Amino acid sequence: MSSTPTPGPTGARSGLTGTARVLHGFREFIARGNAIELAVGVVIGAAFGLVVSSVIDGFVSPLIAAIFGQPDLSGVANFTINHAHFSIGLILNALLQFLLTAAAVYGVVVLPLNALQARRTTSEAAAPAAPAEDVLLLQEIRDLLAARPSVAAVDDTGTTPPLG
Repeated sequence: MSSTPTPGPTGARSGLTGTARVLHGFREFIARGNAIELAVGVVIGAAFGLVVSSVIDGFVSPLIAAIFGQPDLSGVANFTINHAHFSIGLILNALLQFLLTAAAVYGVVVLPLNALQARRTTSEAAAPAAPAEDVLLLQEIRDLLAARPSVAAVDDTGTTPPLG
């Protein structure tokens, strides 16, 4: 078999074998863009997670400490039953951090992207006010063809029979 790829949508990897086929498939996967977008999303998500953690550590935790006397809710609502330790505060603390993170992501990422998408769709919807030149030409050809008598209406002598 030859190691050079053949043209075509699936033929690009049909001539490859072994490691070359795997590397070519990986290159196609990366070139699609989905993997790159996912990687960028993960990196930005991790950086944004650090921002949210800083807000929680610098503002929310001191606020909780001012209200409850502890830096987080993990020490609140603890109880023990038959030597089993339950911490409702730990669950409340994780829930609060999740809600704050979700609200921050929604406010900083989702809302601006939705507004941008809405602007794009309204500008795209308003753009095609007049048909393109090729559409106008095709419409003119259609009208001219519709005005011609059909082949079935012409008799053997080449004259058009009267309509009606």
